[in-house]
Amino acid sequence: YDGTTCSPEGLKSQLDIAAENNYIKAVVLRVNSGGGVATAGEEMTEYVREFKETTGKPVVVSSAATNARAAYEISSQADCIYVGKTTAIGAIGTAMQFMDYSGLMEMLGITTEDITSSSSKDSTYGNRALTEEERAYYQAQVDQINETFIENVAQGRDMKVDEVKPLATGLTFTDAVENGLADEIGTLEDAVAKAAELAGSSTRETVTLDTSSSDDLDLLLDLMSESNTQTTQELAQALKQLEADGAAK
Repeated sequence: YDGTTCSPEGLKSQLDIAAENNYIKAVVLRVNSGGGVATAGEEMTEYVREFKETTGKPVVVSSAATNARAAYEISSQADCIYVGKTTAIGAIGTAMQFMDYSGLMEMLGITTEDITSSSSKDSTYGNRALTEEERAYYQAQVDQINETFIENVAQGRDMKVDEVKPLATGLTFTDAVENGLADEIGTLEDAVAKAAELAGSSTRETVTLDTSSSDDLDLLLDLMSESNTQTTQELAQALKQLEADGAAK
């Protein structure tokens, strides 16, 4: 939740620009992430899904070294996922971690006293072990969150839930094309070519949309100026629209 394209609000702001700009025909997401907070992944998954449904513009994922956990949940909504032969992808699973420092605190002669409104309010403080009831409670939370993860992947990959569950080991794969979690072995350039193909576009000029870039307009104009398919009027209209998009940021 830092406002970058690796956050829900940052990703949505760039998808909104891509949705509203008629000169953007498709989106390629370059992914190199080991995941993050479950809720952020859930939100970003929904934004990618909504973008596809409302705009009809294809989305292609180009995976770098890692595309795992929540990052894969988001990627699963794409029309096509590219991976490298050594890309670590998948890691469908959910985890919570609790630390119990009570043994160490006892060695150091440290004692704590928590005044709580309920018996489990201090369950995450780390100064005692979980009770069996608390452990069961948190396990049920993990299971529920993981079911949402699996269902999102199944929907995005057009798979049955029962087909995804055996792959939800929490581990990454390097054979994701074979097991159905990815579609093709290829580079970023291959993903761009596929996006152009899915969009029915004869050109592959690209512009990078992210929250830290300030040169998108110049870059797009440079790329478009190399193409003989763009008229002066089209260039002017593209510039006008992108300037409006930039102001809207």
